[in-house]
Amino acid sequence: MSAPATPSSVVSEAAPRNRIIHGDCVDVMAGLPPNSVDFILTDPPYGVRYRSRDGRTLLNDNNLDWVTPAFAEMYRLLKPDSLCVSFYGWNAIADFSAAWREAGFRVVGHIVFRKRFASSTRYLRHYHENAFLLAKGRPARPVWPIPDVIDFEYSGNRLHPTEKPVSALTPLITSLCPEGGLVLDPFCGSGSSLMAADRSGRNWIGIELDPAHHQTASDRLAKELSEAA
Repeated sequence: MSAPATPSSVVSEAAPRNRIIHGDCVDVMAGLPPNSVDFILTDPPYGVRYRSRDGRTLLNDNNLDWVTPAFAEMYRLLKPDSLCVSFYGWNAIADFSAAWREAGFRVVGHIVFRKRFASSTRYLRHYHENAFLLAKGRPARPVWPIPDVIDFEYSGNRLHPTEKPVSALTPLITSLCPEGGLVLDPFCGSGSSLMAADRSGRNWIGIELDPAHHQTASDRLAKELSEAA
């Protein structure tokens, strides 16, 4: 059983909850109301033409034409005085930084996710991933701030070529999203961020362009909701 998809053309007074939408995130977000989500946690493509060891690739990873309009929509949807965590590729930081700044975000933190293995080796062996903490307005500081270095369990990348472990995402949500809040992931992939939101007692909304990953995430969250029920 899959979590129901919502057509990207739907415009509502309140953002949907606990739904995964199949479509281009810029188009989908344009149909959602402003100031309607409490927290954004996302791992967008890095524009690096990523190919995993088993040959899997990512849609829209061959360009960064989407990065500025996507973050402009994220800023519009985020409630005032709220936070966004965005993973990024270090070799595309100029594009991401410019998009964040143009949208109106302020950088208020940087997070390193420490791995026990090297994901690739070039001039250096890559043992970590990165994310920036971005603010819209002046969010209150969390009651229990988390460290800016977080251990990354190996997910096995079974469901997605860049699958993030739920265990590393959960502390971000529990610390930075208000209880009962709505978490948005416009590039939800296999749904790890949505799983973390659900297990943290938050509502969630995901958007995914790739139909195969949309189905994977939908099935995964439907199973999670069924088991919880």
